Amino acid sequence: MTGTETVLGAPVERREGREKVTGTARYAAEYHFPGRVQAWPVPAAVARGRVTGVDAASALALPGVLAVLTHENAPRLGKPDDPTLALLQSPRVPHRGWFVGLVVAETLEAARAGAAAVRVTYEAESHDVTLTASHPGAYVPETANGGFPAAAGHGDPDGAFASSAARVDVEYRVPPLHNHPMEPHSSTAVWDGERLTVHGSSQGGTAVRRELARLFGLTEDRITVLAEHVGGGFGSKGTPRPDVVLAVMAALHTGRPVTVALPRRYLPTVVGHRAPTLHRLRLGADADGRFTSVAHEVTTSTSRVKEFVEQAAVPARVMYAAPALRSLHRVVALDVPTPSWMRAPGECPGMYALESAVDELAVELGVDPVELRIRNEPETEPDSGKPFSSRHLVECLREGARRFGWASRDPRPRSREAGPLLVGSGVAAATYPVMAMPCRASARTLPDGGFLVRVNATDIGTGARTVCAQIAADALGVPLDRIRIEIADSDFGFAPMAGGSSGTASWGWAVHDACTELAGRLTERAGSVPAEGLVAEADTSGTADAESPYARHAFGAHFAEVTVDTVTGEVRVTRMLGVFAAGRILNARTARSQFIGGMTMGLGMALTEDSTVDPAFGDFPESDLASYHVPAHADVPSLEAYWVDEDDPHLNPMGSKGIGEIGIVGSAAAVGNAVHHATGIRFRELPLTPDRVLTGLLEHEHPAGMLGT
Repeated sequence: MTGTETVLGAPVERREGREKVTGTARYAAEYHFPGRVQAWPVPAAVARGRVTGVDAASALALPGVLAVLTHENAPRLGKPDDPTLALLQSPRVPHRGWFVGLVVAETLEAARAGAAAVRVTYEAESHDVTLTASHPGAYVPETANGGFPAAAGHGDPDGAFASSAARVDVEYRVPPLHNHPMEPHSSTAVWDGERLTVHGSSQGGTAVRRELARLFGLTEDRITVLAEHVGGGFGSKGTPRPDVVLAVMAALHTGRPVTVALPRRYLPTVVGHRAPTLHRLRLGADADGRFTSVAHEVTTSTSRVKEFVEQAAVPARVMYAAPALRSLHRVVALDVPTPSWMRAPGECPGMYALESAVDELAVELGVDPVELRIRNEPETEPDSGKPFSSRHLVECLREGARRFGWASRDPRPRSREAGPLLVGSGVAAATYPVMAMPCRASARTLPDGGFLVRVNATDIGTGARTVCAQIAADALGVPLDRIRIEIADSDFGFAPMAGGSSGTASWGWAVHDACTELAGRLTERAGSVPAEGLVAEADTSGTADAESPYARHAFGAHFAEVTVDTVTGEVRVTRMLGVFAAGRILNARTARSQFIGGMTMGLGMALTEDSTVDPAFGDFPESDLASYHVPAHADVPSLEAYWVDEDDPHLNPMGSKGIGEIGIVGSAAAVGNAVHHATGIRFRELPLTPDRVLTGLLEHEHPAGMLGT
């Protein structure tokens, strides 16, 4: 597109699309420097304990093996900001899968064979890896992830609940979930004796550069981190992970360029996961369906290496008006891998439980679940009392209901059948906070009349390059084809990671400011450009991160139709529709892709994705894509994503809200609520796999004591 067609909002194709589909886009493990070698880690085989010995002789005897690094000979590291990166520094084993060695070899095959040949002996210790709501080690932390207070509320929720005309007191369970990006975590490190260059699969090069400087005692100006193409992350690449630290260690030790590409089976234990969450919800309402009390209490687990508390009770502080509210997080430190961010941390599992409980209350009251949500729309944010910068959840619910044909729905469970199939439909709301962080960007004129924009953004498949170029073209008032954009280079200046649905808002703000400044200077010069060109730089520190008097959130509504096979227990989603209020949509094509991607991930959370912690060994048996079932094409119907026009002047210069995560929030609840409508059975543990559903159907048909009679 050129000319006036390039305005923000246009469905512009991704700039890197052709490179990706033709295979010319290079990812972190694909930089073939002269003399490059490969490294393969050695994971611990005990759930807790210490290494008592390492026999590397057999590995070193293999052809091509160059070195075996362990806690005995690995480079010493500075104190990391993230304790999960204190690799090969101690014989301690905090959990199974913790890396206790690294084999460096001429080829990937030799490195893998060498890792298998390393013999490690341990002194095993007793371990505890099982989360329960009554665990004696549970405590209330100071804060949950994101700096949210672990406990918050107002009024007397217990007293209000006890006197409510309608009540639900229910428990929901979300299992451990894993990010599993298409590209496993990989890094290629090059050390020339003075300068370190890293090609990484990271969601943010600034954070990687900062941590590497701390760990290896280098000044940041001696480190360059590049991440030109990243094959997904979903939060697991949001901070530096072991691959980059191990690659740099090996490069320093051998003097050769080194690539570390983590095997997929190792990812669940070393790059973070969504921790299991146990939810108790107590909702009270008066006879008219207006909430009198909302209480959401969550128990989750963290590792003994680092405290990470999934902030799953936080959405209850945002969603509905109630004179009494309590939200509380409790956490248990176990001998398990360290959890971390996974797409829409907090809001994703929290809204699954909350929106399922709201559906239960609607059934209890005999009120339409769309109408119940509308009746409890708050005037201000319940937790802070701040006015919303914009909140169009009611419009999303009404528009979604219209498009979905909700008015023709028979509210009675089991009211629709198609042979052995039970058909049902469900709804759930969605919310996600609006965030922006400081960033630097530059814009310069080029001799050919074009413009070069540089920002250390990371494109993890979201279309960041394209949207930032659109922002630049809009600010400069020029056709899109005159914008050249370079991203993902730490030398361009600091930038936040691609996460928290804040990437475009943060990078785009700096790009907008730099280009606006350059446009102003061009106007002053009547378009005359000196031979050396013009350059404008922007730093949004103090503005992008300034405190706002408004509560800023995106909202949405999900609708789902399912069939439940009474013979096999299989659940199939036949229709799924989402309507979102996410500020100004900057690219209709990439926005729809993000909404649908989130909805698909929510479908997987609802139906197929499941993980357990093995109590005997302390790790995740479901460690690959054969056992951890990410939805395939056959699982996904034709999804529909729409949005309402939203003009919000209190966000950023573009008026945009994040869209990467709002699509997954609430989508699993919509599916679960549809399954209840189809079957009349309330399943309160995910995923809704055939064995779980079929057991429920049999118990429904044959109550306790009647099976087998």
